[in-house]
Amino acid sequence: MQTELKEIETWLRCVAIKNIKYPHRLYLINALQQQPEVNSGTLRQLGLTDLQISQYCDFPVQEITRAQQWITGKGQYFIHYHHPYYPQSLKQCASPPLYLFAVGNIALLDKVQLAIVGSRHCTYYGKYWAERLSSDIARHNITITSGLAVGIDATAHRAALSCTGATIAVLGSGLGHVYPPENISLYDEIIDKGGLVVSEFPLGVPPKGTNFPRRNRIISGLSVGTLVIEASPRSGSLITARYALEQNRNVYALPGSLHSPSSAGCHWLIQQGALLVREAGDIIEDLHSAHPSVLYPPINSINFEQSDKVPLPFVHLLANVGDEVTSVDVVAERAGQPVPETVVALLELELAGWIAAVPGGYVRLRRASHVRRSNVLV
Repeated sequence: MQTELKEIETWLRCVAIKNIKYPHRLYLINALQQQPEVNSGTLRQLGLTDLQISQYCDFPVQEITRAQQWITGKGQYFIHYHHPYYPQSLKQCASPPLYLFAVGNIALLDKVQLAIVGSRHCTYYGKYWAERLSSDIARHNITITSGLAVGIDATAHRAALSCTGATIAVLGSGLGHVYPPENISLYDEIIDKGGLVVSEFPLGVPPKGTNFPRRNRIISGLSVGTLVIEASPRSGSLITARYALEQNRNVYALPGSLHSPSSAGCHWLIQQGALLVREAGDIIEDLHSAHPSVLYPPINSINFEQSDKVPLPFVHLLANVGDEVTSVDVVAERAGQPVPETVVALLELELAGWIAAVPGGYVRLRRASHVRRSNVLV
């Protein structure tokens, strides 16, 4: 169902009015749609001040025309609060957007969604787990929702698409200003592969700093829970988590190294009661009882009792690769063996998926409880 062209003008103009309470705004929209003609007298009778009347009348006509033309395109929608595709999850929030511009598969708005957010300047550790968790969760009939930002957001979107899963991107700008520009190709890929991109901003609105906290409440509001992969103490991802709590949604956090500033926000969330996530199964098990569409039991869930019995290659060496980047020289010194021998062993550990080569050395990807650091501390 597509919105009538004449409705778009009313919604755009009324949302542009400032200092008006939510119920009054909805009443105003409904009342104006019943009027054969709208003028200053009509608006004054409905209780608007002169300033608010000016705000209504001054909304750019070109923006209205652009929106009316835009929704005639394939897969492009204007979804207002009373539209049948407007998500019920958003209506349960304190200040939901009164409309959404959407392009792509709008049926995803009715699916179970999990928000996955995190640092724009993510570490290799954060990227690895964002890819792994996003793809594993998407395989369980859960739509991955994020903000199309560089870093964790983009990684989560791509990981969901890579396993033929579904993803939704929520922008902090109008759909006519895809931001950041380096993710325009990802924007196109999401739409081409059956995903969805939405924004509460008119098409011509450029990205502004104040838009992104507003965007974050939609990310969490669409979702049954929010998973934070990496976040500094001042990260915008913590704003998303706060919105999730206010909206009575679940909050999950991935732990990291105690020495990593990128994980400090996640550790704080865990201290506040967020569920510590070790694998996708932790989230699947938490969600499936309330959401029957979530596939259960978890696929490829880690069994820690069995993993402790699996023989590991070069245990003495593996224990000396840290969560932070560890150089080959440091690993060799910790393990007490020559560098050439260490390089060969590290390559085998990398091929086995226990560590990853990054600029400056190696980082740890997996752990087992029977692996302990050996020899000297460096």
